Amino acid sequence: MIDMFTGLVEEEGTIAKLEREGTNLNIEVKAQQVLDDMKLGDSIAIDGVCQTVTKISADSFWVTAIDETLKLTNFNDYAEGTKVNLERCLRAQDRLGGHIVQGHVDAVARLVSIDSVDGSYEVVIEVPAELNRYIIHKGSIAFNGISLTVAAIDGNQVKVCIIPKTWEMTNLSDLKPGSAINLEVDLLAKYLEKLAVPA
Repeated sequence: MIDMFTGLVEEEGTIAKLEREGTNLNIEVKAQQVLDDMKLGDSIAIDGVCQTVTKISADSFWVTAIDETLKLTNFNDYAEGTKVNLERCLRAQDRLGGHIVQGHVDAVARLVSIDSVDGSYEVVIEVPAELNRYIIHKGSIAFNGISLTVAAIDGNQVKVCIIPKTWEMTNLSDLKPGSAINLEVDLLAKYLEKLAVPA
């Protein structure tokens, strides 16, 4: 069965330890809510990146990020104390409240700006040019594993609007201009392109 997520962050975890092992990076994440019913081998999204749980303790879990993951995500920017967005894998009986998120990051985008607007927040990122064709106004997109709706597109810059609850529950409030953001475009857009363009 394919692992899926909704892009609805369950809690913010904290990077507790980082250990290099060859080209891999072992990551310990302190958490609370997501540890409930967690088992070895479970899938979990860390900042929107699907990872496999390799160890579990009373207040943390470990994953191992391989070289390919490190090349495509913001994991290399992590330090002890970094806040990360966490979501457990979708179960068959769960409501799909966000959109279908695979946890397969397409690229790292860069934060351009964050503006506070009457209690909410407008976040603008610079998207790699090759991914722009998959993004539409009012379409779905995932930033650091957060399911969001595209509010505006200006060239390669994409704006989303963040409600206060999402701002409080995720690590977006820790980011600054230039910060790396894990970006996953809408899976359906990629399938439609594949069907529309003959192989």
